[in-house]
Amino acid sequence: MGGAGTGSPHLDRRPSPARTPVVRSLAPGPLPDPLPPPGAAAELWLLREHHDADFSLLDPAERDRAARTRPGPARTAYAAAHTALRRLLGAYTGTPPASVRLTRDDCPLCGSPHGRPRLADRNGPHFSLSHAPGLTLLAFAATPVGVDVEAVPGPATVAAIARGLHPIERRELAALPVADRPAAFARAWARKEAYLKGLGTGLARPLHLDYVGTGPVAPPPPDPDWTLDDIPLRPTAPARTAALALLRGGDGRR
Repeated sequence: MGGAGTGSPHLDRRPSPARTPVVRSLAPGPLPDPLPPPGAAAELWLLREHHDADFSLLDPAERDRAARTRPGPARTAYAAAHTALRRLLGAYTGTPPASVRLTRDDCPLCGSPHGRPRLADRNGPHFSLSHAPGLTLLAFAATPVGVDVEAVPGPATVAAIARGLHPIERRELAALPVADRPAAFARAWARKEAYLKGLGTGLARPLHLDYVGTGPVAPPPPDPDWTLDDIPLRPTAPARTAALALLRGGDGRR
């Protein structure tokens, strides 16, 4: 099957409105080989539960992390997500999935090598991966990108974590009825984590620094060099919310 490998997913195209990235579903079957590289907009892929996990495609660090994950759905989901990542990167770059080599940029905060993940030879798209129970979301783009998908938490989780958000976000949540807070919190968390992944800091950057809002429409991002958009998943994934951060122009490679 070329760079995609046997058992790779196929394209399930769905219409996409303006400002919404192309979203594709992963299902059994071959990928086109090679996939055209992402253009100005990011491309997103949805991976559902019970997808193939090929541990032989994972690198030693990924296999070690899988081994340290409790056997069962969580381990299988991790391996399936990283199997899909390697097959997609292989299809985008015309590389056998087992030959895809990944590394990380230096963290913008401390300089240690735990920033944005990337292809070791930089010869291919930027990418980001996130998963919530039952669903994985992968993003590929010509510029640095961050993606996050979240399950809507319970009220107790919101009360415990929301105190660390931006002051305006905390006030927005406090103004809502208690029953409406979990969905609003999940929107804010997905936007915030997508943005911080895109920056390469992850959650090492304090959550209170960047305002991303809790309302049903994402506000302008904290940095005008970035875009920040909600990704509609329902009815594909009820009780899930997702967001995408994308650097405008340039490719961010250094």
